[in-house]
Amino acid sequence: MRLWPSSLRSRLTLWFTAVLGVPLVAFAVASYIVFDQTLLARTDRFMVDALGVFARELANERRLSPSNSAAIRTTVREVQFRQLQIVITDAGGRVMAASSPEADADAQAAGFVPLDAGRALVAAGRPDSGVSRVLSVAGAGGSYRVHAHVLQLAGQPLYLTGIAPLHDIEEILARIRRAFLIAIPLLLAAAAGGGFFMARRSLSPVSAMRTQAAAITDTNLHERLPVASPHDELGGLATVINSLLDRLERAFALQRRFMADASHELRTPTAILNTEAQVTLARKHRDEAEYRESMAVMQGAAGRLTRIVEDLFLLARADAGQRVARHRDLYLDEVVHSAVRAVRPLAERRGVTVELLPVVDAPFHGDPDLLGRLLLNLLDNAIKFSTAGGIVSVALARHDDRDAPRYTIHVIDDGPGIAPESQERVFERFFRGDPARASVETTETSGAGL
Repeated sequence: MRLWPSSLRSRLTLWFTAVLGVPLVAFAVASYIVFDQTLLARTDRFMVDALGVFARELANERRLSPSNSAAIRTTVREVQFRQLQIVITDAGGRVMAASSPEADADAQAAGFVPLDAGRALVAAGRPDSGVSRVLSVAGAGGSYRVHAHVLQLAGQPLYLTGIAPLHDIEEILARIRRAFLIAIPLLLAAAAGGGFFMARRSLSPVSAMRTQAAAITDTNLHERLPVASPHDELGGLATVINSLLDRLERAFALQRRFMADASHELRTPTAILNTEAQVTLARKHRDEAEYRESMAVMQGAAGRLTRIVEDLFLLARADAGQRVARHRDLYLDEVVHSAVRAVRPLAERRGVTVELLPVVDAPFHGDPDLLGRLLLNLLDNAIKFSTAGGIVSVALARHDDRDAPRYTIHVIDDGPGIAPESQERVFERFFRGDPARASVETTETSGAGL
C-alpha cells in the first residue's frame, strides 16, 4: 500500500498542511500549558492572600478572646471565603475548627463536591516551621488545591490549611480544549484547500508545458513551450527547454540539408558513370582510344564517388564519437612539405605556381592524416580559385609562448577571396561560396564540401 502520494500537487498540499499544522499544534499545546499555569497561579495567589487575611484576623481576635480555641472558632465563623475551606489543627493533628465550604450556584450546577478535610490534611502532612506546602489533590468532585502553613498563636503552634476546588479552572481548560479541537482541524482543512489551490495554480504551467511537449515531434519542431512568466523558475525551465528545442531544430535542419546535399553530390558522379556507360555501350564497334577515353571519364567519376563515400563514412564515425584522432609525435614542416608536393602537379596543369616559403622545424603532437587532409583542402581551394599564372604561397611560422610553442600555417593565393557574407559559413558542411557550384572544375583532390 502506497502511503506517500505520487502526485507532485498532492505532495505539495501535504507538505503545506504539515508545515502549517505542526507549528499550529505546537502553539495550541504551549497556549494550553500557559493557560493552565496562569489560572493555577491566580488561584494560588488568591489562597495565599485569603489565608494571610485569615491569619491577621485570627491574631486580632486572639487579643480580644480569652483563649486560642475561642479566637479560632470566632474567626472561622466570621471570616468566610467563597469556595475556600479553612481548617485549623493543633500540633497533634486534632481539628480545632473548620469552615464549611459553600459552593455558589454555578459550582452546585457543575456537581461540586467538597474535599474531605481529613484527606486534605493527610495529603498536606505537617509543614515545617516557616515553610508552606502547596499541592493538588484529586477528589470526587475533581481536583483541589491545598495550601498548608504553620501558624503561631499566643505561643501555640497551629497548622492553617486552605482547600480550594479547581473545577472553575478545569471548566475553562475544557472549553479551551474543545475550541482547539474544533479550530485546529478547520484551520488544517482550510490550509489543505488553500495549499491544493495554490499548488494547482502554480503547477498549471507545468501541465501546459507537458501537453505542448507531448505534441512536439520531428514534423513540428518549430513549435515551442508556452512561457507564462519568464522571470520565475517555471518560466526559466520553459525558456531552457525552448532553447534546447532550438538546438534540436537546427540539428534536424542540418541533418536534412546534409542528406539533401549528400544526395546531390552522389547523384553527379553516379549520373556521369551511368551516362558514360550508356554512351559507350550504344555503339557496338569502338576503337581502343574511345574506350580508353570513356574509361578515364568513368574512373574520374568513380574516384570522386569514392572520396564522397569515404568522407561520409568519416563524418558518420566522427559524429558518433567513434573517430578517435591518432596522435603521435611528428614535424609539421614535413606535413607541409608533403602536402605541397602532392598538389604541385595539379597546380602546374592549371598554370599556378605553389611557392613554399622557408619553414622552421616544428615538432608537434597530433594526427598526421587529419593535418594532411586539412592542408590538402586549403591548397586545393587556393589552386582552384587562383587565376592562370597566379602564385599560391605556403608559410609555417613558430610563436614561442610561455606554456608551449604555437604554429601558424598561412596559405595565400591571388584569387577573389571569400565574400564577407560567406565567411561565417565556410565551415558548414557542403557549403560553397559559389551558388552555382559548377563554376570551378573538380580536381583529384576536390572534396564534397564536407
